[in-house]
Amino acid sequence: MANSFVYKDHTFNVGDTISLHYKIKEGDKERIQIFKGILIAVKGQTPQTKTITVRKISNMGIGVEKIVPLASPFLEDIKLIKKTTYKKAKAYFIRNFSEADIRRRLYKSKKSKSQNNAN
Repeated sequence: MANSFVYKDHTFNVGDTISLHYKIKEGDKERIQIFKGILIAVKGQTPQTKTITVRKISNMGIGVEKIVPLASPFLEDIKLIKKTTYKKAKAYFIRNFSEADIRRRLYKSKKSKSQNNAN
């Protein structure tokens, strides 16, 4: 599917909030940097060419996107933070919204019939 990928036996979908653990080399030292954001795109057909795009809002309120190849030797781990109900292939529309709007659109909870009948 174009809107999901499998990494180390875990399935991730577009719209999920994920945490990327990425190795950074600084001189002779190596550390792990964590990039937490929303998965907005999955591209590529084969495992060698598959890339993901993750977007987060920095502390200054500026949107930052990171494109990461899944076959990269620097990619240490990917963890799922929050699952979504979003079903489309790309989530580029979130570039135009604030953080609160994004949460409201991606993480909608469906009301049960008993809640609808009570109103």
